[in-house]
Amino acid sequence: MADKQSSISPAKPRLGKLDVLRGIALVAMATYHTAWDFEFFGYLEPGTTGQGAWKLYARVIASTFLVLVGFSLVLAHGRGIRWRSFLVRLAQVVAAAMAITLVTWYMTPESFVFFGILHEIAAASVLGLLFLRLPVLVIAIAAAGVIAAPHYLISPSFDPPLLWPLGLSEILIRSNDFVPIFPWFGAVLTGMALGKLMQQTDTLKLLAGNIVPAWLNRLLQIIGRHSLAFYLIHQPVLISCVFLISHLFPPAVASPEEIFGHACVQSCSIDNEAAFCEKFCACVVDESKARDVFDDAFAGRRDQTDPEMQEIAGLCTQQNMPQ
Repeated sequence: MADKQSSISPAKPRLGKLDVLRGIALVAMATYHTAWDFEFFGYLEPGTTGQGAWKLYARVIASTFLVLVGFSLVLAHGRGIRWRSFLVRLAQVVAAAMAITLVTWYMTPESFVFFGILHEIAAASVLGLLFLRLPVLVIAIAAAGVIAAPHYLISPSFDPPLLWPLGLSEILIRSNDFVPIFPWFGAVLTGMALGKLMQQTDTLKLLAGNIVPAWLNRLLQIIGRHSLAFYLIHQPVLISCVFLISHLFPPAVASPEEIFGHACVQSCSIDNEAAFCEKFCACVVDESKARDVFDDAFAGRRDQTDPEMQEIAGLCTQQNMPQ
């Protein structure tokens, strides 16, 4: 009996910090989606979460989550692919990704999610199997190549819609969540390289234990261990809450003049000082209203090539140029 018990290998300790890190990434993703929902319902200016610090925040969250995907792939299958568990998990992710596509196609058909982060995770999980037996250095080089690829390989050859998931098209893709293979598979490969390196250097034990207070640790571990369920549930809950808020406290509706003026200032500020653009755009709005062409300009029936709009732009430029 003693010999039989001694032959049983001890269970691998749960890497609690890894679950916590995954939980933190998911909570951060939920905070970003909260801001996106408020923008969608009109509480924030259009484009707020797609630029500046919000855009950087979204990229850091996605990168962190995908690095953890690669890291976990190595931990789960690095010493031999466990096909049953791999295929079950892959089927769950694919089903969830298809559900996201269908729901967003119904709600926002002009910018539905056809290759978001779940689609990326499914594709990266399959592609990652090809790298499991490769040395750390080779995986790291491949990661750098995948991340750099969009800077060198973008071509009209990748413009057909079927190739859009590669991320190498010259076309500007309209989607509420677009996470293409290039460069994002590079984050997964980075996680794989890190996972293999920590295995080889026997440093995985650094991920055992807690990094936050016990009560928070338990909560984040639960979220991290049920990441797919959390991802699928949190956005419907959040958007339902914001929907309710929008009925109790409706957002202020910007006037056509405010919308036109804001768009004008954004476009003007690319090449000019903000102070000039504010005065210039206010002048354009006032002058176009005085000439009874504002409604046409706002509706897009008159653009910058229209002779009268060019005349207005010239007049307002002359009046507001620094002396």
